[in-house]
Amino acid sequence: MSDAVMDCGGAPDRRSFRVTVALITRNRRESVLRTLDRLAALPERPPVIVVDNGSADATVAAVRAHPVGAHVLAVGHNTGALGRNLAVRHATTPYVAFSDDDSWWEPGALEAAADLLDAYPRLGLLAARTLVGPDGVDDPLNSALANSPLPPAPQLPGRPVLGFLACAAVVRRRAFLDAGGFHPVLFFGGEETLLAYDVAARGWGVSYVPSVTAHHHPEPGGRPGRRAVQRRNALLTVWLRRPLTVVLRHTVRLAAAAVRGERDAATALRGALARLPAVLENREPLPARVERSVRLLDRQST
Repeated sequence: MSDAVMDCGGAPDRRSFRVTVALITRNRRESVLRTLDRLAALPERPPVIVVDNGSADATVAAVRAHPVGAHVLAVGHNTGALGRNLAVRHATTPYVAFSDDDSWWEPGALEAAADLLDAYPRLGLLAARTLVGPDGVDDPLNSALANSPLPPAPQLPGRPVLGFLACAAVVRRRAFLDAGGFHPVLFFGGEETLLAYDVAARGWGVSYVPSVTAHHHPEPGGRPGRRAVQRRNALLTVWLRRPLTVVLRHTVRLAAAAVRGERDAATALRGALARLPAVLENREPLPARVERSVRLLDRQST
């Protein structure tokens, strides 16, 4: 992705801070302003970078005017999850916390995350506990991460995992850049697993730490087509990083679902096949140690 963006406003110099909040948005002005209100109220007062993915609803002007003083990068088109990569490259702090335009951090969470990243130099990505909606219900992923079958690592806090929610993660900037950030082949939707694989493949730890909390307030009803995109990206992740025997098994499984007429399966398969040339160009199987961890997770999910 090109770095050619329009700098639409800057925050005061906060380079003494340890964590920058990186946020991507597109045509959700009211939602992103609500999130900025929450971020502005945090005791940590983190610097904020907002990447606008080509909004047409005056989001950029509204974010520029918000008192949080966000550094705004107006890309001019939809970059999907790659907007987060751009934000991380522009950050000047050692750690970056991700928010979506409908999520924010619990007061004190960023300070706690930074303390852990300071204390555990091999920790590359911290997955936080996610509370959903005004009632603060646990996201189902919390339980899956807490029950990870991966063995504890003395050089890491919490529970070693290979998954997270992008709106509830804090990364070590160096580790994120070392791993290449979110992958362009996936674009958006279920992009977290591949990044977790790539962070781990480069020797960094990925941990679930439930004492660090993020809040997610998604709009009711979900987003049309999201399930097909997630299934497509799950298969693309396998194609990009798993052994060929695993690739074949997952591909046959999705193809069989498409033949049966299972909802979203054919759309997901067509989308994956359209990206096959890019997959072949970027395929890089996981190191054996990471593949063993992924197989442990596979066995847990079956």
